[in-house]
Amino acid sequence: MTQFESRNITMMMDLYEMTMAYGYFKENDTEKKVAFDVFYRRNPDGGGFSIFAGLEQVIEYLENMHFEDEDVEYFRSLNLFDEDFLAYLKNFRFNGDVYAFEEGTIMYPNEPVVTVVAPLIEAQLVETAILAQINHQSLIATKARRIVKAAAGRGVSDFGARRAHNMDAAIYGARASYIGGVNGTATVSAGQMFGIPVGGTHAHSWVMEHSDELTAFRSYAKVFPNNCTLLVDTYDVLKSGVPNAIKVFQEMKDAGIPLTRYGIRLDSGDLAYFSKEARRMLDAAGYQDARIFASSDLDEYVIRELKAQGARIDVWGVGTKMITSYDWPALGGVYKMSAEIVDGKMTPKIKISENPAKLTNPGYKKIYRLYGKRDNMALADIIALDDETIDDSKPIKLYNQHHTYQTKVIRDFYARELLVPVFVDGRQVYESPDVCSIREYSKKELAAFWEEYRRILNPHTYKVDISDKLYNLKMELIHENREEYEQEDC
Repeated sequence: MTQFESRNITMMMDLYEMTMAYGYFKENDTEKKVAFDVFYRRNPDGGGFSIFAGLEQVIEYLENMHFEDEDVEYFRSLNLFDEDFLAYLKNFRFNGDVYAFEEGTIMYPNEPVVTVVAPLIEAQLVETAILAQINHQSLIATKARRIVKAAAGRGVSDFGARRAHNMDAAIYGARASYIGGVNGTATVSAGQMFGIPVGGTHAHSWVMEHSDELTAFRSYAKVFPNNCTLLVDTYDVLKSGVPNAIKVFQEMKDAGIPLTRYGIRLDSGDLAYFSKEARRMLDAAGYQDARIFASSDLDEYVIRELKAQGARIDVWGVGTKMITSYDWPALGGVYKMSAEIVDGKMTPKIKISENPAKLTNPGYKKIYRLYGKRDNMALADIIALDDETIDDSKPIKLYNQHHTYQTKVIRDFYARELLVPVFVDGRQVYESPDVCSIREYSKKELAAFWEEYRRILNPHTYKVDISDKLYNLKMELIHENREEYEQEDC
C-alpha cells in the first residue's frame, strides 16, 4: 500500500492544534465544552455572495476521526507529548455537536456557516480540516457560478484537473464546480465518485500522431461516431481544421451514420473571430446543429467580452481560472471560539481586534433569512442569539452593521433558519444529498435573490444585520474587556 493510499486525514491539522490539545489535557480540561464558528469576511472577486460547499467531506472527516498506531508513534517521535496523552489519542473519537448550512446555500460574510459545540480538545483538533474543505470548495463553487452566469445559458464544462494544485484539488474542485452550476467535468475520478457527467474529445497530440489532420479526424470519427468533436486548431483553424471537420461530417452522413453529438473545438487564437467564421462555414455546409466548443484561459470576464463581440460558442471549457479561482485564490474562512460551557452554563466569548473587521460575534447563534410573503424573494439575513425567535407579525428594522445610520424596514415577511443539525453527541443526524441534488438546490437558492445582488460587477449589497440582543451583548463584552485592560494599565 502506498503512502498516499494509507493516509489518515485525521492527521491533516496544524501542529498548534495538537500542542493546545496537549495543554488542555494537562490542565484536565478534557470535558469542558466550547463553541466555535466558521465564517468568512469578504466575498471573492468583489462578488455579491458566496456558495457554501464541502459539508459532505466535513461529515466524512468527523465520522472517521481516529489516530492509527503509526500516527501515535509519529507524535511520540516529536518528543512533545507524554505517554498519558498518547494513550488518550488511541481512543479518540469526535463526540460533539455540529450545525451547518446545507450545501449549496447562498452565504454572506460574518455568518456562522458551521458551528461546532464539543469538548475543548475535540473542538480544537478539527479546525484545520474543516476550514480546508469549506474554504476550498466554497471558493470554487462561487467562482464557477460567476463563470456560469457569464455564459448566460450556454454550457460550461470543468477542464481544470491538470492545472489544479493537486489531485484532491482537482477532484473536489470538480465537485464544487458542479455545485456552482457547470454542466460536467473532464475529471474521470470526479465523475466516478460523485456521478458528475464527464466529457472530453482528443488532444492536439492525436492529430500530430497521425500522418495528417484529415486522417486523424477520420480515425477519431471511426472510433467515436456518436460523440465526434474534433479539435481544429492544431495547424490552421479556417484553412485546414474546419474544412477537414466538415469533410469528415459529410463522409459520416454519406455512410448513414447519424450525426448526434458532434462539433468542433477551438483552443487558441481569436475565439470570437474563429467561432463566427467556423459557424458560418458549418452552417453553409448544412451542419447548423454542430456545436462549437471553446477553451483557452477563459474566465467570466473573457467570456463576457467574447459574447459581447458576437462569439458563436455553444460550450465553454474552463480550466485554470476556475479550478484555482485564479484571481482570488483563498476564501479566507476562519474558525473562532464564540462560547464556553461550564457546568451547563454558556459564557459568550469575543475576539477584539484593532482591525474592526476581525471583531467576532459572541455566543450561540442562529441565522435567519427573511423572505417576502408575496414573491418569496430573499430580503435580508439576521444573525441572532440561539434563544431568539423572529416575530414575522410586525415590521422589523435592520441596520447597516458598519454604518448604522443606514436602515431598512421589512414588512410582510417570513423567516427561515439556515443552520441545521449535522451531528448530535458525535452521531451523524444529517444525510448529505447527492451532488446533483445539491446543484439543483443551489440554483433554486440563487433564484430567490434579485438580479441586483447576483450581477458579476458592482453587485448591490445584500442586507445582513445582527439582532439587537446580539448587538447589546457584543457591546457589553467589548466594554468589559476594555475596562479590564484600562484597569491593568493603571
